[in-house]
Amino acid sequence: MLNGSLPDHGFCELKNLHELDLSDNMFEGNLHECFNMLSSLKLFDISLNQFTGIILPSLIPNLTSLEYVDFSHNKFEGLFSFSSFSNHRKLEVVEFISDNDKFMVETEEPIGWTSMFQLKVLVLSNCNVNRPKTSVLPHFLVNQNKLQVLDMSHNSIQGEFPNWLIKSNPMLELLNLRNNSFNGNIHMPFYRNPNIWWLDLSGNLLIGVIPTYIQKFLPYLTHLNLSRNTLDGAIPSSFGDLRQLETLDLSHNQLYGEVPTRLFTNLSQLFILELSNNKLHGEVLSRNLSFGNIQKIYLDSNCFTGEIENETSKMSTFSSLNLLDISNNLFTGLIPRWIRNNRFGGQFPCGIASFRFLDISQNYFSGPIPWCSNFQNLEHLHFGSNKFTGSIPNSFRNLSSVLTLDIGNNILSGKIPEFLSELSNLRILQLRINKFSGSIPNQLCKLTNVSLIDLSSNSLSGPIPHCLQNITGPSYHAFMQRSDATFFRNSFYSYTSVLNKEFDIHDEDNMFQTQDEVMFTTKTLSLTYKGEILDMISGLDLSCNKLSGDIPEELGMLTQIRFLNLSHNLLTGPIPLNLSYLTKIESLDLSSNGLTGKVPTELIALNFLAIFNVSYNNLSGRLPEMKAQFNTFTKDSYEGNPLLCGLPLENKCTNETHVTYRSNEEESDEKWYDIDMASFYGSFGSTWFVFMSGFATLLYINRYRHRRWLDLVEECMYTCYYFFYDLVRKPFMLFRN
Repeated sequence: MLNGSLPDHGFCELKNLHELDLSDNMFEGNLHECFNMLSSLKLFDISLNQFTGIILPSLIPNLTSLEYVDFSHNKFEGLFSFSSFSNHRKLEVVEFISDNDKFMVETEEPIGWTSMFQLKVLVLSNCNVNRPKTSVLPHFLVNQNKLQVLDMSHNSIQGEFPNWLIKSNPMLELLNLRNNSFNGNIHMPFYRNPNIWWLDLSGNLLIGVIPTYIQKFLPYLTHLNLSRNTLDGAIPSSFGDLRQLETLDLSHNQLYGEVPTRLFTNLSQLFILELSNNKLHGEVLSRNLSFGNIQKIYLDSNCFTGEIENETSKMSTFSSLNLLDISNNLFTGLIPRWIRNNRFGGQFPCGIASFRFLDISQNYFSGPIPWCSNFQNLEHLHFGSNKFTGSIPNSFRNLSSVLTLDIGNNILSGKIPEFLSELSNLRILQLRINKFSGSIPNQLCKLTNVSLIDLSSNSLSGPIPHCLQNITGPSYHAFMQRSDATFFRNSFYSYTSVLNKEFDIHDEDNMFQTQDEVMFTTKTLSLTYKGEILDMISGLDLSCNKLSGDIPEELGMLTQIRFLNLSHNLLTGPIPLNLSYLTKIESLDLSSNGLTGKVPTELIALNFLAIFNVSYNNLSGRLPEMKAQFNTFTKDSYEGNPLLCGLPLENKCTNETHVTYRSNEEESDEKWYDIDMASFYGSFGSTWFVFMSGFATLLYINRYRHRRWLDLVEECMYTCYYFFYDLVRKPFMLFRN
């Protein structure tokens, strides 16, 4: 693999060069303008590099010999005018797949330009086509009639579904319009096109019913994706006549009714079926059906009912099945040996399948946590929200590949085992809402790749480990989407010359991708994080335990953390100044502890802090100034600390407040005359009145002390009288003498 920038000499001097393929390297920098001198160039492929900047307007027009152009998967920015190709009579392939939102392709300027080419492959994916002006399908496509591949995905293009594309391009094999804004019905009639085998209209605004006789017009479909629209009605039973169909995705619509039996019995080639997130009903798994070669079935989030047959003979019916998701339905009964994932009870049956992803959460499984030999290669294990009891089994130390371990919201007890530190690949550890006790083992600090730890709502005690600073966070992406589909035919077009090029499906279809999903409480909300975002978030939740001692200053070393929750514990001492180093933190909750001292003004530097809560502690002194993010926090963030003052609290920082609650370590510049005199006189008078009342009561009750007091008063009166008499008489007598 080559890297660096291209030299500004050498290439540009190759005037007779016909084919230039620099693809799949790490070249960077701008494309030199001198490339426009390669007038004999037929193939120009710089895809899968790191080129940046704009594509100069003078680069393309002179290269009129071009037949094949691929600039995909770079970091280009700015506007590219497709009319640069207007005089390219030999052009057959143009591919631009952008990896950012800063690259735009304009096809409608200048108005009225005409194309001299007849394309066979056009890929403009994620290119902001004709934005922000009109976002319409390129007009020059009206004159194209030799297209074999058309991919305009991820562009927010508006308008009705372009039936005319199918009519005018009889050789069309692939039509990908996913993630746009096409609206209206999928109009009938289609125009019969026996060559289309890949049709993807997912992620649009299509409405109405699915055409009943789609198989008459597109008889050889192998891949059909109509998901994430607003289609309604029933699934046409005529789908059973699409004998070549291998993958079918109708998920995330509003389809209702029962699933046609022919969808299972007639489609011998079907190996992936996704019907999730609709309104389908019926006893789809109670029928005496043969599921043929189907490998993956997604039926989740519908209204399916009935008991699932538990016969051993069913194992042959599902012999090819390796993924079945029927969660969020109304199935009943015990979990069969060949199935997983619904509201089932009893003990979990191991089965014989080798799992990589196992989710049996939100069911009613009970007893000890199971261990099966086929768990050895698990990467994602979700046992949360069941009724498992006992401790974490020692056999879990064998989960050497596990990335996600979620056993939260059960009835587990005992200590958190130290062997969890041996799970070196672990990224997410969820033990929340159980009955774990004892201290947090220091060995957890060895989980240097972990990004989310949730130990909240247990009975953990003791101090927070100081070594948590060793958790540096993930060093590589582990939650990238993975395709569950393998397409046996992936070449639509071949360019044969000195360099042979085949067009493959660049936009790897993600409709059949398994993504991990984790719930984590952030910003006071329990949110679900799914897929690649799990590589970016980082959090630590130790709330609702019995942890004591100071907050370790070392937590300030967790510079990648976004969410930190230590609330509802028995923590004491000051808020560490080092928390101001958490520059990426978005939520910091230290409420309901016994913290003392001030709220550090250094926390104002936390520019991403959206949630801040130190309520119900023993904090005192003036609050930080309402600057930056602190200008957004209300008094709810500080309530339950009567010695705090300053905005946004109603308790103003008066001088009395400073005199009365000043720390012993702080020097005071206050003077005696700064004291509120009204308060002073009131306090003094009240104290004197209480003292005299108590004294009089004592004399009234005790007669002996009453008489002794009167004798003392009488003696004091005579003493004072003779003192003043002598003091006045002696000077007077001296004056007379």
